[in-house]
Amino acid sequence: MKPAAPGRKTTARLRASTRAARGKSTQPLLPATLFGAGYSPVPVRDRALRGAVYYLSPGHGGPDPGAIGKYGSFKLAEDEYAYDVTVRLARVLLEHGATVYVLVQDPNDGIRDQNVLPVDYDEVTYPRQVIPLSQLGRLRQRIAQVNKLYAHHKGAYQRLLSLHVDSRSEGQNIDVFFYHHANSTAGLRLAKNIHKVFTNRYKRAQPNRPYSGNVSERGSLYEVRTSHAPAVFMELGNIRNAKDQRRFVVPDNRQALANWIYEGLLADYTGR
Repeated sequence: MKPAAPGRKTTARLRASTRAARGKSTQPLLPATLFGAGYSPVPVRDRALRGAVYYLSPGHGGPDPGAIGKYGSFKLAEDEYAYDVTVRLARVLLEHGATVYVLVQDPNDGIRDQNVLPVDYDEVTYPRQVIPLSQLGRLRQRIAQVNKLYAHHKGAYQRLLSLHVDSRSEGQNIDVFFYHHANSTAGLRLAKNIHKVFTNRYKRAQPNRPYSGNVSERGSLYEVRTSHAPAVFMELGNIRNAKDQRRFVVPDNRQALANWIYEGLLADYTGR
């Protein structure tokens, strides 16, 4: 699915601030930096998500590239593909009037239209924080920001979405699936709304094969367990499987993932 044609050329406000990996302060990231020159300014098409606040957490980043897949002679890193889908999603949400916080940011990648995304280690945590080596430290750092912002936006509709790419055996082809906390009815509803969009989209795109992605409880996940905002944790596929890799390496497919997630988020917000 390709993005819609540009609408009103109104630059969306983006709360984005970062620090270089060596700890040096930088200026806040403007849309031209976060999304790249080819994807900015961000046109505001409508206000369908006005009042909604989203925290987008792409998996891994900084010193940890996450899962690694082999694609011919190239290596595919989870954090690069989760990040690209995340910033694409952030842009779409801004187009529709949402407030968006991208919890992990890269100062120079932007939205990329290459198949193979080079691995780098310069991502930082919002705002102006070097990403720790410790996995638990990284998660605590992110969720501390989410919960602080959650209090700031008290009373607003707020949701956390964590995007990841799984690593399983090379022969295992998996669909997009969703985790939520067992005690979060809002998280379950959000997961079901996004899942419904994916189910319907797959029926149209691939009518001869069933969509096997599902929604399940996973309260052990740190972000799902400790976020004050209702959270959904998504696995976008198996980075080691050749069929699943097409979901990531083709830029239009990454945009389709972002668009479909947006449709689920919109359904959840309007149906609240």
